[in-house]
This record gives sequence, structure tokens and C-alpha cells, in this order.
Amino acid sequence: MSLPEQAREALACFTEARGWEQRARLLMQWGERLAPLDDAEKTESNRVHGCESLVWLVAVVDDGQWRFKATSDARLLRGLLALLLVRVQGLASAELAQLDLRGWFSELGLERQLSPSRSNGLHAVLQRMAQLASEA
Repeated sequence: MSLPEQAREALACFTEARGWEQRARLLMQWGERLAPLDDAEKTESNRVHGCESLVWLVAVVDDGQWRFKATSDARLLRGLLALLLVRVQGLASAELAQLDLRGWFSELGLERQLSPSRSNGLHAVLQRMAQLASEA
């Protein structure tokens, strides 16, 4: 499975980063790239449960390809969500179901920074994506 262009860009940025402080700064910057959700999208039906922080996920499937928007009340999590979204944008349902989330964050050099609660939260987001894909 080839990487989308923005995912390749993220990989290049994070591969060049030296140490956690630089990666944390990058995470914050990537989080700022997320398209904002309006209040009408921050509904209970769009909320991802299983995260300690508040997380909302909006999904649209267009011609078999998934497009996602997401946000969180937690800054670091917004960065992690941004990195997840650049990896999954435009994937088909079957590709989405096969995504190795831990592998992606390992490639970015962020696996050690994923606390159990953050890791569980990201997996909850990915599970929600897979659930939406299976229902489509």
C-alpha cells in the first residue's frame, strides 16, 4: 500500500526530527492543520468513545474513497489525529481495515510517546473508521 503524499511529507518531517521535544513541536504544528469542525459536527453521534479526551470524527465516502475530519480538546491528540488522517485519507474500506496503526506511528518515531491511554484512544478512532466503512 503506497503512502498518500501528505503521509510521505509527515514521515519526512518526523524522520528528520531530533528527539522528543522536536517531535512534540511538530505534533502541535500538524494538529493545527486539522480542518476545524463546526458546532453542528460536534454531535454525540460523531463523538468517538474510548478516548479519555473528547474526540469527534466526521466521515464521508466519495466514490469508494474515505475522507475524514477529526478534532480533539487535547493538543497532542490533535497532532496524532492529524497524522492518522493523512495516512487514511482516500483509502478504500478494505485498505482502511488493514491499516497497521502501530506500524505507522513506529515509522514516525512516535510509538514510545503513545501512552496506553493515547494508544487506546487512537485505536478507538481507527475502530470507528472501520465501523463506518463496514456500514457503508
